[in-house]
Amino acid sequence: MSATPELEQLAVLAEIDDLLDRVHRWVADCPDWDTARAARALVTRIVDRVKSVRIRLEAPLIVATFGGTGTGKSTLVNALVGQDVTAAGRQRPTTKTPILLIHPDLEPSALGLDLKQFQLRVVDAPVLKDIVLIDCPDPDTSETANSGSNLALLRSIVPHCDVLIYTSTQQKYRSARVVDELSDVAGGCRLLFVQTHADVDSDIRDDWKRCLSAGWQVPELFFVDSQRAFREQQEGHRPSGDFGRLLEMLTSQLGASRRVAIRRANLADLLEEALTVCHQDYVAAMPSVETLQNALEQQRIRMRETLTGQLRDELLLNRNLWERRLLSAVTDMWGFSPFSTVLRFYNGLGAFIASFSFFRARTSAQMALIGAVQGVRWLKSRAEEQEADVNLDRLASFGISDQQLQEARMVISGYVHASGIDDSDGGSQRRDLTQLRRQAASMEGEFLLDARRGIDQLIEELAARHCGWLTRIRYEVLLMLYVVFLIGRIGYNFFWSSFLAPLISQNRVAEPLLSIDFYVPAVIFLVIWSAMLVLAFTWRLRNGLNERIRSLAQSMADSRLMNGLFPSLEMATRQIGLDHQKLISLRERMSVFRKRLAGATPFLGGRR
Repeated sequence: MSATPELEQLAVLAEIDDLLDRVHRWVADCPDWDTARAARALVTRIVDRVKSVRIRLEAPLIVATFGGTGTGKSTLVNALVGQDVTAAGRQRPTTKTPILLIHPDLEPSALGLDLKQFQLRVVDAPVLKDIVLIDCPDPDTSETANSGSNLALLRSIVPHCDVLIYTSTQQKYRSARVVDELSDVAGGCRLLFVQTHADVDSDIRDDWKRCLSAGWQVPELFFVDSQRAFREQQEGHRPSGDFGRLLEMLTSQLGASRRVAIRRANLADLLEEALTVCHQDYVAAMPSVETLQNALEQQRIRMRETLTGQLRDELLLNRNLWERRLLSAVTDMWGFSPFSTVLRFYNGLGAFIASFSFFRARTSAQMALIGAVQGVRWLKSRAEEQEADVNLDRLASFGISDQQLQEARMVISGYVHASGIDDSDGGSQRRDLTQLRRQAASMEGEFLLDARRGIDQLIEELAARHCGWLTRIRYEVLLMLYVVFLIGRIGYNFFWSSFLAPLISQNRVAEPLLSIDFYVPAVIFLVIWSAMLVLAFTWRLRNGLNERIRSLAQSMADSRLMNGLFPSLEMATRQIGLDHQKLISLRERMSVFRKRLAGATPFLGGRR
């Protein structure tokens, strides 16, 4: 069931509203960039033109002639209406004031045109029942579009037209001036291509179509003799040949049922052309923005490397403290076992040795002195931990030098000027070194915010990784191999070779008990074996700690340094990139929409 004309009109208005709504949202979200503002200004002018077209959706189509001097535009108009309504000339420009031809039933004010620009003529002709004809001045009779010139008049009229009848001749069809002017003014118009002077010229339509095919869709070209068609109508006959087909197209194909489809296709053409121009401007201007973005990225990388290196060096400087904390965490997770006892002894060796001095004390003064030494040792250990924290805080004050800030300021200012970005808020910051120092301090504070928590988490993770069951079993077994050997050797001497074997007559002479000469080397080798295992374990801890300290510094830099010294500029470049992507998406959607609408008017030409 077909929709009523009223519903069809409402559907068209809904499509136009949706189209304009997408454009309006893009126009409203404008970054501080000269190219973006210029693009919005162009699109806003086009949207204003779209509004004027919407007002006259039900008005007759405005059809205007377009072509070079002497191409028979006025003669064609006379032939179309069947009356001598405009002066014609083959060689010189005859039409200097646009002539507006309307049907008596049409109210001129409904067209939305400035009637002062035209010579208004009311003609009762069948072709004017559904269209309005304008005989336009020539585009190639003046070099500049000065006020009052033919070119200025033409450019003011064409934006209000729905269809252009592009006329040419064997002599004029390759005129670059006319084709260039058509490219400038024909956006948002459907086209009809007509070769005139069929009575004297050769048929050049095939070559003309090849010349036009690069930029225009040319479904059909008409080859007409306007004077012959005029005489036929004066004699009461219907024009024959291509002129008859052209007249039939104007009276039937451009009727009321086609108005909405043609104007809708014109609107899509107009908007796509504007968005294409904006996209071209963006493509031309984006390299300077990308250069600025790369400069900001390089500056941020340089700052990050500076802070990363200083944090890594500071952490590695206090590596012994982190090793002791890591070893304490490992022994706590390990629990009680022979090897964990050795690790605790190694980690608290200094305090253990100092505790032996208490047994050598003979007086209260000696006891007090030893206690003081122990207190000093504890205070020293505590001071080392506090110094490590202070060193981290110190990075926030001395991480980025004034020389680096000055260099970044000069480099970035030059790129900002070349890119056309309006960074009025951040401009004072780039000029004021004090503001840059504050931003640097904020950047460093953000960088070091989680340093202590990162160290604690790192120690917990490493301790858990080195306390697995396989690791425990391996070191416990290696330690106990020597201990079992030592206990077995002592037990064999004590219970068997010196006591039980002589008792049951296995040996005639009891072996003497192992002397101090055995126990001293045994203890020494036990210490050496334990030390080797401890060194092997702590070497693994140390390597893992060094590796994780470096990765910690790098990961903190990657996760915390989201902005550099110029956050407003970085935000502006990101917004411009997103805006460019929105423009590309909007243009692609408009292109698909335009191609779909172009199918509704396949008999008319237009831009590719």
